Amino acid sequence: MARIGRGYDRGMAGQDSPESGPRPIPRRAFLIGRTISELVARAPFLWPLVRGSSRRFWERRAETWGERSSVEHLAPLAAALLEVHPEPERAIDIGTGLGDGALLIAREFPHARVRGVDFSDEMVRRAQARIGLDPDGRVAFKVGDAANLPYEVDSFDLVAQLNVPVFFGEVARILRPGGHAIVAASWGTETPFYTSEAALERGFQRVGMERIAAGESVGGGTYFVARSRAE
Repeated sequence: MARIGRGYDRGMAGQDSPESGPRPIPRRAFLIGRTISELVARAPFLWPLVRGSSRRFWERRAETWGERSSVEHLAPLAAALLEVHPEPERAIDIGTGLGDGALLIAREFPHARVRGVDFSDEMVRRAQARIGLDPDGRVAFKVGDAANLPYEVDSFDLVAQLNVPVFFGEVARILRPGGHAIVAASWGTETPFYTSEAALERGFQRVGMERIAAGESVGGGTYFVARSRAE
């Protein structure tokens, strides 16, 4: 079993206890999530067909989304961060929701500047409120679509995402040479927005990236780590 990340056992602000697992996922929600993940992995050009309904879905759930979080929810991301060497200077959490993943990355890499992006305005508003006064701007959140991220080429050393579909081209575009990409799923194959290990390996190979690690964490979560080629 993979080790938990540095500092992870100190707890997550606002999270439930480790014993409180995720709420049961309705079958319909599971099937919709899996369909969207497959669509994005195989035919990302079709994303505009479901983008509007997906944004509305997350806007409606922003107010209560924190109630679904647990320590196990972040375990696969924490395990994957152990594979990232050297420490990144700039990192981004795609589909950050209320910012849990971005805040975990910021704790694991205390010298990195961390950005969280989500296409729900309400999620971003609530995530930004959690960090309070941050005069150095080390952690910040922005509204953005994972299919067309509001960042320049080679902006980050680490691109991470938890429980969201993977736009391989965008990940590769914003990742610096030699940088790392993490794709994690809180409950492995039981995660609605899950992309299989085989699909991840194929997708990253298509954009010139290589797999460096994959594994399982506490609670049955899974993670996949890829690296872009150094110049």
